[in-house]
Amino acid sequence: MDIQLKRGLLDVCVLAAIKNEDSYGYKIIKDMKPYIELTESTLYTILKRLENADMLTVRTAEHGGRLRKYYHITETGLKRIEEFKNEWKEIMAIYRFVTKEDDENE
Repeated sequence: MDIQLKRGLLDVCVLAAIKNEDSYGYKIIKDMKPYIELTESTLYTILKRLENADMLTVRTAEHGGRLRKYYHITETGLKRIEEFKNEWKEIMAIYRFVTKEDDENE
């Protein structure tokens, strides 16, 4: 898969994982696991990129005697999810065009 396309998809997946409630790294990975495998190093790179793009904010809170970073989606992050949904319609149209000969030959 094209690396830029995959990067954009993973960004939106992470945003979707925290859309309804603040979350932390391990839980984000766990919530995404049924859909996509994601390593910690990849996740934290994505989280930093999303934070720099103002799509999420970070707060630190104590949990079980340790500090844990919680991620919160911003209005910009919510907007990005909505943009993705609209873009996906175009991607699916392109997919249908590319695979139409396959469908005709079956």
